[in-house]
Amino acid sequence: MSNPVFYAEVKELADLSAGASFSLGGAEGRHAVTVKRLLPGEPVDLCDGAGLRLACTVTGSEAGVLTVRVEHVMAPENERFELVLVQALAKGDRDELAVETATELGVDGVVPWQGERSIVRWKMDKALKGPVKWRNVVSMAAKQARRAHVPWVGELVGTQGVVELIGSAQLALILHEDAVDTLPDVVRGWRAQAPDRDRSRIVMIVGPEGGMSAGEVQAFLAAGARTALLGKHVLRSSTAGPAAVVLLSQEIGRW
Repeated sequence: MSNPVFYAEVKELADLSAGASFSLGGAEGRHAVTVKRLLPGEPVDLCDGAGLRLACTVTGSEAGVLTVRVEHVMAPENERFELVLVQALAKGDRDELAVETATELGVDGVVPWQGERSIVRWKMDKALKGPVKWRNVVSMAAKQARRAHVPWVGELVGTQGVVELIGSAQLALILHEDAVDTLPDVVRGWRAQAPDRDRSRIVMIVGPEGGMSAGEVQAFLAAGARTALLGKHVLRSSTAGPAAVVLLSQEIGRW
């Protein structure tokens, strides 16, 4: 069984090496001591959320502070691909469910999108608080999955923001039921023609319950995105993104 994971700041873990001692306090330390009830001798992983993982052994657990000895340092892996999910706002917390599941499955970044047909609208304070809530969801999901990397969460965007994000990607996929080519076929065709790069960003765009408007689809296509079909069934907004992450992970060799 894999070790439980707790997060510390990048600067706190950056200079630690095998044999070093470290004390984890704050909310993470309290959770490790009072909720997980970790005891001396038990294994635990400390991560910085940016890919660094330290395999440790607990040496002390008192007063909400977990003390560990570093056994092994695992540097961040150099991933060739960055998977980014553009998730349209959806009712019934289905957008949060999509973000949570996609994080467990390995997405690298998430962007909330208020589409033309989104029933849920983030206005005023909600536009500020919404991404914060999503970051908490992502952090908890990453811990559940015991990931060393916590996906980033962008600010709320409209259609123009999605267009700009497409411009930053090497491949952008509109997950659409009317697409002709399947997602694996689109990715394979792109990889056959794409030049070698140290890192390529792949963006997946998921619409709201009512789907994307024709104008939105045309704007995304004009920006360079491609439509891709996930399968013969129409998936909910909460399902499409995670399904795409699974297929992409298979195609790019993560799985």
